[in-house]
Amino acid sequence: MQVILLEDVKSLGKKGEIVKVSDGYARNYVIPQKLGVEATQKNKNELRNQQKRDSIIAQQQLDEAKAYAGKIGKETVQLTMKAGEGGRVFGSVSSKEIVTAAKQQFGFELDKKKLQMPEPIKAFGTYEIPVKLHPQVTGTLKVSVKEQ
Repeated sequence: MQVILLEDVKSLGKKGEIVKVSDGYARNYVIPQKLGVEATQKNKNELRNQQKRDSIIAQQQLDEAKAYAGKIGKETVQLTMKAGEGGRVFGSVSSKEIVTAAKQQFGFELDKKKLQMPEPIKAFGTYEIPVKLHPQVTGTLKVSVKEQ
């Protein structure tokens, strides 16, 4: 019997694949556990339509991420910090502070986990911080840290 998988099944395959399994396995395990449905012509057409919708949505998300990356790349987030000894930043600038400043200054909705900062900023200057907006799109956010 052919079955369309509704979820990833370790020994069979990934979601959306059509796999051939024994009749008993399909009737007693795969279908009752809602891991798959029988591969009738109606179900195959629904699968094709769902895959088309998914690909359109994925393309839209990719386009939106690219546009957002361009928008982010044009602006520079300004931060002011107190100076400590030797002209160094008193404390450090974390990703949370950068995200908050970007939202206040330009209205950017960013997640602090998406900023790819290996360590906080501890000196004055201008920095380019990569921002992972989509698995295929990485934008660059410019951050300028100045003395207060």
